[in-house]
Amino acid sequence: MSKTIAIVNQKGGVGKTTTSMNLAASLATLEKKVLLVDADPQANASSGMGVDVSKLEHSIYNALLGGVDIRDVVYTTDIEGLDIVPSHINLVGAEIELLNFKNQERIMKDTLAPIVADYDFVLIDCSPSLGLITVNALTAADSVIIPVQCEYFALEGISKLLNTIKIVKTRMNPRLEIEGFLLTMYDSRLRLANQIYEEVKRHFRELVFKTVIQRNVKLSEAPSHGVPAILYDADAAGSKAHLALAQEIIEKNK
Repeated sequence: MSKTIAIVNQKGGVGKTTTSMNLAASLATLEKKVLLVDADPQANASSGMGVDVSKLEHSIYNALLGGVDIRDVVYTTDIEGLDIVPSHINLVGAEIELLNFKNQERIMKDTLAPIVADYDFVLIDCSPSLGLITVNALTAADSVIIPVQCEYFALEGISKLLNTIKIVKTRMNPRLEIEGFLLTMYDSRLRLANQIYEEVKRHFRELVFKTVIQRNVKLSEAPSHGVPAILYDADAAGSKAHLALAQEIIEKNK
């Protein structure tokens, strides 16, 4: 059975793209068939996976708004079993263009529908906003992973995000659930990081993943080489943490 997971947080710099790329690569390494959908106009997940965005013939933008078949926008990656639907800066204008469509919040769900069943997991990397593209991702998803960085103001805006998820669940997508809160950029040496860890656990209890993503240089370096961390340095703490996260998600969805 296929599962579509949106990685969402309207706050920037919390590790959404890092999570999307490395979780997708880890799931594929564990022999799952995975599709990574880059729904962020910055296209960082695309370039981080080795896609030359400047030379793309088609992107998610063309599939959502240009009538291009989604199958023509699926590209392979260096990891066996992992495909990607890349993004493009054109997606910036999509929010306005979508307003002309009927069922504007369902365009992504309808666009991905022909290929979802071909994969065990479809991961959607969302932009740092709660705009119409993110609402589309939430409408297309079965569940949501919310990365929370272990830094000051970490929980700021979470209530707004949870409210948006609740609205989408009530009005557009009754099956939408929270897959889990993922603590990122954790540094056990910092008292603040430990306080935030405890606070998130106290607030969201069993919804918090056991796996915690620590601050890791290799995780930061890998995208500049156009590969996920597991191909850059499989022994790095960041690679191992995302593998553990992938295993946790697989176990949860058995």
